[in-house]
Amino acid sequence: MKPVAIYLISDSIGETGEQVIHSILSQYSLEVEEVKKFTHIVTKQALEESLNTINKEENAVVFYTLVQEELRQYLKGFSDGKSIYLVDILGSGLTAIEKATSLKSIGEPGIIRKMDKEYFNRIEAIEFSVRYDDGKDPRGILKADLVILGISRTSKTPLSMYLANKNIRVANVPLFPESEPPKEIYQISPTKVIGLTNTPEKLNSIRKERLKNLGLPQNSSYAEMNRILEELDYAEKIMKKIGCLIIDVSDNAIEETANLITEYIKKTDSQLFNVN
Repeated sequence: MKPVAIYLISDSIGETGEQVIHSILSQYSLEVEEVKKFTHIVTKQALEESLNTINKEENAVVFYTLVQEELRQYLKGFSDGKSIYLVDILGSGLTAIEKATSLKSIGEPGIIRKMDKEYFNRIEAIEFSVRYDDGKDPRGILKADLVILGISRTSKTPLSMYLANKNIRVANVPLFPESEPPKEIYQISPTKVIGLTNTPEKLNSIRKERLKNLGLPQNSSYAEMNRILEELDYAEKIMKKIGCLIIDVSDNAIEETANLITEYIKKTDSQLFNVN
């Protein structure tokens, strides 16, 4: 078996191309020491320099992910008459889409990487919202894009996670009469704070079900109407003192409440972060 050298030339960091290469190599009993990568190739000069390092005598397969037509054509010309086999990972896909839609690709190198960045930003937002869930650390209030307040069973946590999936870093803080809210809540703009409320009847039903699932007596003060009314009254006073938007979630799905919040953000603080 003739030895083969595998190369990858990419206008970004080469992750996509490398995954494709390993998928292809897995179909053969072929030992390849390494895939030799040339990354961030966005100019003709950089492409020339990378090609000059390829041994013209060896049996080489060069995979490439280049969106600029000029660079792809130059690479094809370079391989003429040489023992080099080219695999255009993106080109055939770009050509097919252009033929099917009559559109031209934007030709922007690294755009897949930018999509990856969005993914990692989303992961960071989710980790943030977990870290500062349920008032675990009041320092998160000052770092958050958004702070959600509410008494128990007003959907603070699921709403925080839903918004985190839209790249919004959320801290949520429970309110109850026995404890003053963190001082940090008064140190940020009221437009960054959302108060959640619910009807006493809905809270009574939800809390009883919660106690049932936990195997606890349903006559606990947690689900008593007088206790619920006391908590709601206390929370409303705090929210009005802050001057934040208050949303009644009693008839809303999580998605509906989230949409109300994102629309509010766009109107009040659209430059703070991008709502996706």
